[in-house]
Amino acid sequence: MPTTTGSRAAFIAIAVSVASLALLQNLVIPVIPLIRDDFGASADAVSWTMTAWLIAAAIATPLLGKLGDLRGRRATFLAVLVVVAVGDIVAMAATNLTVLIVGRVLQGIGGALFALAFSLLRDVMPRERLTGSIGAVSAVIGIGGAAGSVLAGPLAEALSWRGIFSVPLVVAGVGILLTLLFVPANGQRAAGRVNLVSAALLSGWLVALLVPLSSGARWGWASPLTIGLFALAAVLLAVWAIVELRSDDPLVDLRLVAGRAVWPINAASLLIGAAAFGFWGYLPQYLETPGSSGWGLGLDIQSAGLALLPLLVGMSGIGFAAGALARVIPLRALLAAGALLMGGSVAFVVLDGRDLVAVALAGGVFGIGIGLAYAAAASLVVESVPADRTGVATGVNANLRTIGSATGSALTSVLVFGSAGADGVPAQSGYQAAWIAVAGFAVLAALIVIAVRPRREAAASAGLADSEAAAAVEPAFDAA
Repeated sequence: MPTTTGSRAAFIAIAVSVASLALLQNLVIPVIPLIRDDFGASADAVSWTMTAWLIAAAIATPLLGKLGDLRGRRATFLAVLVVVAVGDIVAMAATNLTVLIVGRVLQGIGGALFALAFSLLRDVMPRERLTGSIGAVSAVIGIGGAAGSVLAGPLAEALSWRGIFSVPLVVAGVGILLTLLFVPANGQRAAGRVNLVSAALLSGWLVALLVPLSSGARWGWASPLTIGLFALAAVLLAVWAIVELRSDDPLVDLRLVAGRAVWPINAASLLIGAAAFGFWGYLPQYLETPGSSGWGLGLDIQSAGLALLPLLVGMSGIGFAAGALARVIPLRALLAAGALLMGGSVAFVVLDGRDLVAVALAGGVFGIGIGLAYAAAASLVVESVPADRTGVATGVNANLRTIGSATGSALTSVLVFGSAGADGVPAQSGYQAAWIAVAGFAVLAALIVIAVRPRREAAASAGLADSEAAAAVEPAFDAA
């Protein structure tokens, strides 16, 4: 059992390391116009600075989660941190857009850090502190992502857009040092190997899915390229699933992640990812809509950032409190409550979106919902799978949230910008339609978690004897 002092030091090392990547999530978005002007590139070409990150993260997360289960999570975690640091250096030194995209791919591989971090926490934290630690790291992820959005402009003004990568580079360096010093190389390892055929098929369908989700709005959703890539993704996904189910050594144990203990959490994570980015990702643009539109609040960038502060405070505060809440409230109830808070706050903005104070407060409630949902989902996955498969299970969960985020962003973009008039300014009805859909995603996530429970819980609530309840548990859940 880890000592209190040792586990605290290990937690700090993991949290700092994760912060280095969390900062990179949204750091580039505000400076894309500067990059475009510097390189004289088209908007479509520059968009690959984000698409490349998304694809690299989606592919690396389950693969490196599996590798961590097989070869050791600490070693894999450190290797990924080094790759992220190299990506920061490449991005800082980029002389053209191609080099910058290479740097973004290397940074995107760091997306695996989130899943690996949750796996490492299971290895180094006492059981009674695990949920609180996962909640706190989830809060760090949220804080880092929001801080990246807020700090990008001032940092770019002071250091240039290249200089902004120096901040996560320094944090990554500190994370590497702390991990080497304080995170022990323990934890159970899985037997087997990385299934290369499965890895290739997984990479193929993820690329075929995420590229049109990211670029379909520019290409046209009905264009042959967009439709063709979606069709290819569906075919490769089906082939991948068949290969995995027939394999004696699958990359992702589909029977485990589709078990009754885990699949509702994964489905909820997909929907919550769509809701989070469908609302949070477009709220700044909503706040900055000019007053000349007849409905916009007309905030400048700085004021919009301040209006998002309650969301950040809500997300971070509840993340750090998740451990204490989990001692008195079941994790599934926390996940459902978080999703309902997200849905309710978005619905409130749909009804009263012209009052800045009301929107900011609703954002704070939304942040509380995200913090609860993210922390509870990660904890549930960690607790519901065998210890030697934590990495791949958390990787799949993180990947589904990524796919949900891309889907929610794409849907919101279609509804919002599809309502734009001749002046290019979206109508308020476009945001309302998008956010009604977003609220629906969140509520559906809550309903799934509430309705589908592991057989152990269902048996207990039905009043079965302990022996009967135990017999009703699925093998994957019981193995945890």
